[in-house]
Amino acid sequence: MNNWIDDLYDALEEAASACLVTVTNVRGSAPREAGARMIVTPDTTIGTIGGGQLEYQCTALAIEKIRAEAGANSVRNFPLGSNCGQCCGGVVDVLFEPVTVSSSNWLQEVRRLQNQNLEFVLVSSGQTGRAVVGSKDIASFGLGESELHDVAITAREMIGTGEHVRWINTPGQQILYERVAASDFNVAIFGAGHVGSAIVRALAPLAGRIRWIDSRRNVFPEDLPGNVVAIETDAPAREVAAIPDGGYYLIMTHSHAIDLDICSQVLRRQDAAYCGLIGSLSKRRRFERRMRNDGLAKALLAKLKCPIGVSGIPGKRPQEIAIAVAAELLQIRASSAESVGSGRDQNVRAI
Repeated sequence: MNNWIDDLYDALEEAASACLVTVTNVRGSAPREAGARMIVTPDTTIGTIGGGQLEYQCTALAIEKIRAEAGANSVRNFPLGSNCGQCCGGVVDVLFEPVTVSSSNWLQEVRRLQNQNLEFVLVSSGQTGRAVVGSKDIASFGLGESELHDVAITAREMIGTGEHVRWINTPGQQILYERVAASDFNVAIFGAGHVGSAIVRALAPLAGRIRWIDSRRNVFPEDLPGNVVAIETDAPAREVAAIPDGGYYLIMTHSHAIDLDICSQVLRRQDAAYCGLIGSLSKRRRFERRMRNDGLAKALLAKLKCPIGVSGIPGKRPQEIAIAVAAELLQIRASSAESVGSGRDQNVRAI
């Protein structure tokens, strides 16, 4: 997810200065992966690069940069065992990027592209500046002409391959490339009851985009996370067509008839990564019988998941169901990412 973009924008509105702290490279075992990020302001931190001494030391260094008003980016190397006393034992490179309101013009470009759901690569140099590279356009913020040419070639190669993060660390050159794209983790939650509400709270920090759908009026809370869209509609099943391919569907409305209609629409699409119906095995059998009578093939009915959630969590409280469902969706997503990435080079990971 790219929540850090909005988080940094909001932080600058409140604090006027901040430091973006990013893990650029990992050798051996480490608490977080390349691309993990946190934002440090004079008063708080947002996000995490893994906690422990590594995060403590990086926070202190970021605060020093903010107080010194040092505008240049810099890179530090952290051996986790000898330097931080962490049992991971690996080595982590960390990029520190001071940002102020006056130096955040690159952030405006990033937000513009993000709001248009356009894919791009954010390039951060350890010495000179930044660039924002799209498939056609490029914006430079401190990079020279010759450097910009090479940067554009690498960035567009990443857009073509789907590579997420690349760290170039050679004598005289330290550059972080990060591809930013609209999340392909699309979740549709039908039903704003107790369980639906608990699942939204559990998934909002994890899922890229959530559409929360109900036919009743005034059932949604006023304060929703930025990646959650609430939809009141008299025909919830029609919303199935609005979900991108490979979506995750959770069906738990107040009406069995509505649930049945939604299930049928989802299964007929034949492209769902997950179609989950809340309820018991007996509810599943009734639904299967009805959909089979309506002409759905046995192979499609087999794709319905009911009951929902990972096994081994017997609790029925909404929060317990939400945790089990969130875990199940993360398992499916991770399995899908592994199968997509199995043919990629080791330095490329699917997101």
